[in-house]
Amino acid sequence: MIIELKIEKVAHGGIFIARHEGKAVFVTGAIDGEVVKAEVYEDSGRYMRARVVEVVEGSEHRRVHFWKAARQGAGGAEFGHINLSYQRELKGKVLAEALERMAGIELPTEVMPVPGETDGLNYRTRVQLNVDASGLAGPVMSRTNDVIFAKDLPLAVEEIEQLGLHLKNWSGVKKISISSSSVGDLQWMVDSKVNGSEKLLERVAGRTFRLSTGGFWQVHKDAPELLVATVTQAAKDLGLDPSKKHLDLYAGAGLFSATLSVAFDSLQITAVESSKIGVLDGERSTKDLNNLKFVKSDVLRFLRTQTDVAYDTVVLDPPRSGAASKVIDALTAVGPKNIIYVACDPVALARDLKQLIAAGYRLRGLKAFDIFPHTHHFECVATLSRS
Repeated sequence: MIIELKIEKVAHGGIFIARHEGKAVFVTGAIDGEVVKAEVYEDSGRYMRARVVEVVEGSEHRRVHFWKAARQGAGGAEFGHINLSYQRELKGKVLAEALERMAGIELPTEVMPVPGETDGLNYRTRVQLNVDASGLAGPVMSRTNDVIFAKDLPLAVEEIEQLGLHLKNWSGVKKISISSSSVGDLQWMVDSKVNGSEKLLERVAGRTFRLSTGGFWQVHKDAPELLVATVTQAAKDLGLDPSKKHLDLYAGAGLFSATLSVAFDSLQITAVESSKIGVLDGERSTKDLNNLKFVKSDVLRFLRTQTDVAYDTVVLDPPRSGAASKVIDALTAVGPKNIIYVACDPVALARDLKQLIAAGYRLRGLKAFDIFPHTHHFECVATLSRS
């Protein structure tokens, strides 16, 4: 069914909202203020989902999507039809609405570009290709498992695109994962078989991190340096006391704890990570740091054992779903003086901020960075302290 819609506003998740016969319609490929014709592909009875098939009255911010595969339905660049500067305005609106609606916080928000960013291309250091029964490897169509042929990979760093794995036939393979590093390592997994570099070395803030296959790392090539600098400055602004104890939760390989332990002399910090790979990588990368200790543990389980320990500052970088209510309860029971919350989802952040503020913390600062250009995702760093 094709319907004509007036697009009202952007919503979380890279979609836009319109209304048709009293129902909310969640539309992909649109821009707020436009009049479009859209194909309905889902009707729940309460709402509909649709994709733009024709622009009747276009926005001044619309551009031809830079990626042919996305014009054919491939996911992974859902904002690529929007001017880059306006993408950031839309992300700022999503953040502001989430903060006001979920946490009661009215705060002007600006999503800032990564320093030196121009066109928002060639930044991804991690790429996954799905493979269909014919051996075609590429991105999948949004909300399906259908693989789309991609002649190019414009969001990937040049090393990954030039590798050309997306142009080969991979009959009998299910998935290909490709990773590159800041020092030139290049590794790709064909299902479970590792090819290229045995390990990935990443250089950040003068330190080298040694990552195993499957270990977590930031996707944007410049994100680690940017986030480390932001977290370190936040710790200074909050008045972190190096003589006290500190925590790095959901620590991964210790990106934040390792750099903080160097930035502040004699800082004692414990990095908590549930992934065995993350802990091994972190310990391997920080053997020279006697003031940093890794603990392999679920964050909630760990916090519940720490209620009699006084912590000055806690850094947490949870998954996209956020820290969750039980973790926030446990964190506030521990009662650190300062919290630095690194978040990759604005709604999850706003939900957790509401709970932290109710527990007596005050939001001291919030910065947002567009480390996922041409998608709806972005990163935030919130700083809080006890009122």
